Amino acid sequence: MKYLAIIFDLFGTLVDSYSVQGYNKILTDMTSALELPTEDSSKLWTKLWRDTTYERGTGIFKTTEESIRYICNKLKVFVSNENIRKCEQIRLETTRKGLTPKNGAVDILKRLSGLGYKMGLITNCSAEVPLMWKNTEFSQLFDVTIFSASVGMKKPDPQIYNLACEQLDVKPNECLYFGDGDSNELAGASQLGMQAVMIRDPNEIDPYRLVEVVWDGRKIENFIEIMDLI
Repeated sequence: MKYLAIIFDLFGTLVDSYSVQGYNKILTDMTSALELPTEDSSKLWTKLWRDTTYERGTGIFKTTEESIRYICNKLKVFVSNENIRKCEQIRLETTRKGLTPKNGAVDILKRLSGLGYKMGLITNCSAEVPLMWKNTEFSQLFDVTIFSASVGMKKPDPQIYNLACEQLDVKPNECLYFGDGDSNELAGASQLGMQAVMIRDPNEIDPYRLVEVVWDGRKIENFIEIMDLI
């Protein structure tokens, strides 16, 4: 085989990215649940949530509740335990729904595994994803899953790709990597020696991404095109 392992990104690749509008609504619902005292405090809470993406993504905040309480304490606003739980549940439920596979995702993973490829996942995520992973359709489809919040580092840190390779027992140049390109993940994989490919649905609407994605390498638009690359 040309490659020994195939590694996937999660958000925007195997599951849909949040839309900008959708992500903004989630934050509005979370601040509404907290019943913050003023509109300004709600805006500041939302800003701090965005500003602490790194802390959630690297597991500095180990739970959703910890992240929520940190921001409330930073703003010096009192929020009841009940409202914190309501806010937390909105985040958890949104994550659960967000882990629904894209059409064709499960089928291609099963097909690739059936052909003998080692299957890996590397995702930048907060604590909710590993918490809920075992209840998703993906849970039995990967040999190795690397969650940034669990390992304390995020793409494009080369160490996170190396960790996946070590656990899969392969070299980087024996890996094919697929992702939508957020967080400069494709450049990170490529610089380490992986064959990186952007997979991007041309019909996605207003996706929420942390960085503007620039990629001059190979691009595909649907899962079936993967079969032409292996």
